Amino acid sequence: MITLVRYLPFLVAAAVLIYTVVDIALIEPSRVKGLPKVVWVLIVLVLPVIGAVLWFLLGRERLADRRPGGSAVRRAPRAPDDDPDFLRKLGRESEQDERIRNLEERLRQTEIDGQIDDDKPKE
Repeated sequence: MITLVRYLPFLVAAAVLIYTVVDIALIEPSRVKGLPKVVWVLIVLVLPVIGAVLWFLLGRERLADRRPGGSAVRRAPRAPDDDPDFLRKLGRESEQDERIRNLEERLRQTEIDGQIDDDKPKE
């Protein structure tokens, strides 16, 4: 019994180490923060207890931090010009507007050419 108590800290540390390495291996890559998974495994193996604590506090995104749809909570930019998605959308819209203007101009030109051809006397 006394020998079991003597080895208990080592057994607990080994169990925490195994649990942490398995958790790192199985977690979705989108939920890993800060460092790649391989680096986290190395940290946990080199510093077993401290590495595990660091992993659970700093390395993984908690499910509570995610929206119901499963995507990570995204902080909104302060201004629209800080949001790259908004700027891309503006660029696409302006390109589409330019294409529409060009097509309308070509259609008008085609209609004008068609009217001129209709006004000419037929031989």
